[in-house]
Amino acid sequence: MSDSSSMKKVLITGGTGLIGRHLFTMLKDKGYDVTVMSRKKTYLLNMPTVFWDVSDRIIDVEAINSANYIIHLAGNKVARYKWTFTRKKKLYVSRVNSAQLILDNIDRENTNLKAFISASAIGCYGYAEPDKIFSEDDDFGTDFLANLCEDWEFVTSNFSIVGARTVSIRTALVLDKKTCLLSKFSFLMRLGLGSVVGSGKQFMPWIHIRDLCRIYIMAIENPKMRGPYNAVAPEHVNNIEFTKSLAYCLNRSIRLPNTPDYLMRFVYGERANMILNGNRISSDKIRNTGFVFEHKTLDSALSDLYKNKHSFIHYLLSK
Repeated sequence: MSDSSSMKKVLITGGTGLIGRHLFTMLKDKGYDVTVMSRKKTYLLNMPTVFWDVSDRIIDVEAINSANYIIHLAGNKVARYKWTFTRKKKLYVSRVNSAQLILDNIDRENTNLKAFISASAIGCYGYAEPDKIFSEDDDFGTDFLANLCEDWEFVTSNFSIVGARTVSIRTALVLDKKTCLLSKFSFLMRLGLGSVVGSGKQFMPWIHIRDLCRIYIMAIENPKMRGPYNAVAPEHVNNIEFTKSLAYCLNRSIRLPNTPDYLMRFVYGERANMILNGNRISSDKIRNTGFVFEHKTLDSALSDLYKNKHSFIHYLLSK
């Protein structure tokens, strides 16, 4: 039996971000008492907010010790800036050190915290085997993002010390018109500058933002959920299919040749691996919990976001 939502207290770190705002609204609609922990000393969008500062190790101890569930979404944006040494340190501190700060300040006698549910990323698997379908049983990769995810999930698992159930949500490319990567893709597409990237054969695991939030809610309500879960839609699409589907939804055509690998690496540096190298990721574990995706296909997700009746893939299948 799932946990009751009646007046359960949920604390969301990084809750003023795009995913956090969606999740906040969905949790409130289900009757949860939700508070956001933010680096900004303000109340945003009528969201009850408490302040913290990871660098100075400032945190609202009362807020974390009164929460029944903590959802850890905090983290500087991975795709926004080049991965310099300084940037990598910020990415690490904002995810790993922030989780550790929470753990360090939880009362060891606290019995309120039922679960600590943290974001993670499908980048945990690395980019080594294009023909393989990765599952939660596979090992971590060896590149920067994989190492970051491994340490991130290690701290998450340590919340079991205080008796909390722990869950890591390994997130794919989140589809919402305001997410960083999709907004850039659609902006270039509208300018007529959209193109397939690299060979175009690399896979692009994705998930609709509403399904992602629903997975977080299930992680609260299903006490059997423990450990890592891939938050990725069941359909596997490559960059060619993704790009053409997006172009079709935006009523644009792709006229430019593929953007070469070397140009992507020159512009984006190490971050380019996130786009040039992609894996197929299994969604079996989350579906085996009984979770049903509202948007199982890219056709469904893009049609919902851009309010078009059909995507490119649907168009091809109808011929």
